[in-house]
Amino acid sequence: MLNIGICGLGFMGMIHYLAYEKVRGAKVKAICEKIPERLTGDWRAIKGNFGPRGKKMNLKGISTYSDLDDMLADPDIDMVDICLPPGAHADATIAALKAGKHVLCEKPISLTVADAKRMVKASERSGKMLMIAHVLPFFAAYRFALKTIQTEKYGKMLGGNFSRVISDPLWLKDFYDPEGCGGPMIDLHIHDAHFIRLLCGMPKSVHSVGRMRGEVAEYFNTQFLYDDPSLVVTATSGIINQQGRPFTNGYEIHLEQATLLFESWTETPVTVLTNNGRVLRPKFTPGDETDDFAAELNEAVKAVRTGTPSKLLDGQLARDALILGQKQTESIVKRRSVRV
Repeated sequence: MLNIGICGLGFMGMIHYLAYEKVRGAKVKAICEKIPERLTGDWRAIKGNFGPRGKKMNLKGISTYSDLDDMLADPDIDMVDICLPPGAHADATIAALKAGKHVLCEKPISLTVADAKRMVKASERSGKMLMIAHVLPFFAAYRFALKTIQTEKYGKMLGGNFSRVISDPLWLKDFYDPEGCGGPMIDLHIHDAHFIRLLCGMPKSVHSVGRMRGEVAEYFNTQFLYDDPSLVVTATSGIINQQGRPFTNGYEIHLEQATLLFESWTETPVTVLTNNGRVLRPKFTPGDETDDFAAELNEAVKAVRTGTPSKLLDGQLARDALILGQKQTESIVKRRSVRV
């Protein structure tokens, strides 16, 4: 049994806690949180933009800490699941690794590339795994696309367009703070940057056009440029300042013998358009909002228990996604292509 310590009990910490209940071979044994009532099990103030709201929880048998160092000193904890604000990821991760714990850290890996590199190096020095919880590859629509591309069922990938747009998240006070949430590039688009990096590798350069809000990109379109000129990859992401705009995400992925479609706003389900004229709509097993997170956490637990690093949760992959976001912002500001 792998014993988990969750650090940070906000909305994502709660989602991880609930998802661990569906993961075999792992158990939450400790929680670290600064808000006293949450350590007593009163989670009623916790809420997010999807999934269940918090409620009163029975934390019997779970150790509670208000200080991370105290939880890291607990010899029963094997892996620390860090769900703190992004600016706190680096220091908490490095402390956990130095304490001999494996780490699963929520995305983004950090707010700066320098911190991301420190985290990766700390993992290498400690001999413990650093995994970053980029959940997108575990969502059914994206898991299907990833598997289809990797198996080359319809030939090689020729490119595609990825989108992720929301209305202004007025409930997040620090959303546009480069030292808070980091803005749409780091909080929102990094999902697709990570997925593009996973599918296509690192581009040689990026060309982005968009609007800035202070120091962060607000809305933007990006062309990812590769050595192979036939690999055409683009992305659209950011904020629309009309509150009626729902959260939308999707893709159109071009393969040699098929196109994969998915779009949440128009409720277009995952669709396969084949080169012989067929229109296929694969079926997925229905579940609740925590199932995809449970799949992600199961991947992390499996990696630790088998000693085989996860390619999907790899820290260097998450670092590369952050680098792509930094380069895209640089391209918007400089109004030209930027080498990666």
